[in-house]
Amino acid sequence: MESIFLVLSLVSIVVMFFALYQAFVLKKKVPGGKVKETWDFLAGLIVLFFAGYLSTPFFRMLPPEIKDVLVGVIFLAGAVFVLIVVKLLYKIVEDLGL
Repeated sequence: MESIFLVLSLVSIVVMFFALYQAFVLKKKVPGGKVKETWDFLAGLIVLFFAGYLSTPFFRMLPPEIKDVLVGVIFLAGAVFVLIVVKLLYKIVEDLGL
């Protein structure tokens, strides 16, 4: 079971690295204003996720208290991320008149 956890963690890190790269490429194309501010915040959350993902292979070595706090921070950041993405997409759809 431990090897499955490690493989899943490593694959997740690679996927998150690709997402982070894509976020910074897209960041250069996002116009200024409120959309730019929102995208910058989302990119910051992606960096936070990436840091959390990098820590997962070492979870077995962390004390339970630290692990619980780290997982809680990742979950909270994930919830905020999803909320902001939905709000951003809502604004885009609204601006397009759909």
